[in-house]
Parts: sequence; structure tokens; C-alpha cells
Amino acid sequence: MRVMGIDPGSNCTGFGIVEEVKGNLCAVHWSSVHSSPKDTFPKRLKHIYDELTIVMKEYSPDVVVIEDLFYATNVKTVIKLGQTRGVALLAAANSGLQIAEYSPLEIKQSVVGYGRADKNQVQDMVTTLLRLKEKPNPLDASDALAAAICHIHNDGLQQKIKQG
Repeated sequence: MRVMGIDPGSNCTGFGIVEEVKGNLCAVHWSSVHSSPKDTFPKRLKHIYDELTIVMKEYSPDVVVIEDLFYATNVKTVIKLGQTRGVALLAAANSGLQIAEYSPLEIKQSVVGYGRADKNQVQDMVTTLLRLKEKPNPLDASDALAAAICHIHNDGLQQKIKQG
């Protein structure tokens, strides 16, 4: 199974593709989409959509996992994040891909074992789980890889329950 994780952000949207091969997790690719704060917000959203669509077409994931919203005190930040998530959801839906969503707490719990882990702890665990020689950067990309890993873990558990 090939899974693309997305960590949406209006300035930096991280993405990562993880594949499970014979029970082993392998990082296929990771990077991020950066948008210029000088551009209008709609133009930034279009750039994120276009780049994610290209990656989805190039790497053909089976599932796209998009990190869900988290609680924030700044309403404008939450609205922009919601719009960025919407663009990522639309890119996946228009690409005909299956979509899964997990909260940051669920992703951290699945990958680190602690739902309140910080981004550096997530990055360290992703590096270990994927047996990478270098830490994936930026942190948004390692968060996206973590989302993909979370789905692979959860999907495997659901399959075992169905077989049970």
C-alpha cells in the first residue's frame, strides 16, 4: 500500500509518501509546497492545489491522509488552515483517491506513542521508523510522513480485526 500524507499549512504544506512492502515501511518521497506571503491568499491556495495534484499524479498513492484541524486560539489562523485543508481534500478527490483524516493527537499517538509529542519528537520517530539516514525536512514533511505511517498502522489493525 502506498500512502501520501499531507500536513496542510498556508505558508508551507508538507507531504510525504510511504509504502508498506512486506511489512516494512519505506519512505518513497517527501517535500513541501512553499507559497509566497506576497501572493494573494487565493493564488497561494491555487499553487498548493496545483503542486499536490502533480505529486499525486506522479506517485500514484492508494490513499491520501490529511491531518485534521487542531484547536487554535487565533480564529483567522484556523480559517486559513481550514481553507488549505479544503484545497488538499479537493486535490485528492479530483484525483480520484481514497481519503483518510486523522487528528494531530491521533497521528502523534500512533507514531510516537504520546499524543502531545512536539514536532522534533515526531521527526525523530519518523526517521527511526523509516530507517532514514537523515531527518526529513522541513518539519511539515516529517509530520506528513507521520500521517502516512499512522494510516498504515491503523489500516493494518482494521484488516486484522476484520480477519479476526
